[in-house]
Amino acid sequence: MKTSASRTATMSTYRSRTRPPERLRFDAANDAPAPSGEIIHSRDGVPLSIRPIHADDVAALQRGFSHLQPEEVRMRFLHTLSELSAPLAQRLCQLDPEQELAFVLASPAGTAEPEIHGVARAYIDPTTDSAEFALIVQRRFTGQGFGSRLLKRVIAACRARGVQEIWGDVLTENHAMLELCDEFGFRRESVFHDASLTRVRLAL
Repeated sequence: MKTSASRTATMSTYRSRTRPPERLRFDAANDAPAPSGEIIHSRDGVPLSIRPIHADDVAALQRGFSHLQPEEVRMRFLHTLSELSAPLAQRLCQLDPEQELAFVLASPAGTAEPEIHGVARAYIDPTTDSAEFALIVQRRFTGQGFGSRLLKRVIAACRARGVQEIWGDVLTENHAMLELCDEFGFRRESVFHDASLTRVRLAL
């Protein structure tokens, strides 16, 4: 039988093999693309940038939210939300770098009134080494691979931080989101307390 000390040593060795050291985890998680981001174009020629969210994106995030249809908001937040208040927008833009990350589909740098057209984010639970994610892209930019690009960034950033699993709750009627998750290899599960939701999980 292993002693308490030997079990502790074994667990320490196991964790060191499965997770990068804290310093490396932090460095990898913040090894983000340049602030200007990756420049791409929509099918109708609109220039866009995929980049990490910035603390000063508050007004751009609110502009983007104002152009969402009520149904789009419900699909993302799982309930109705009539407006994105300044305090909530600030909270969504000013992340805790230890536990949160987010990437946006936004107007390129230098735009007079920039707007955020899509967001993918994750909240990392350091206790379980899992991360809950969420994703939304404005309807005018769906079907062009932008959601896939954003989700890929989030998954890569979570993996760099040593996250073991990424998961999210999706409305069962949100077929487009569920199909996107299928493409990435997420498995679907029922949510026992709410038949309207499907939980998706991806082991990293």
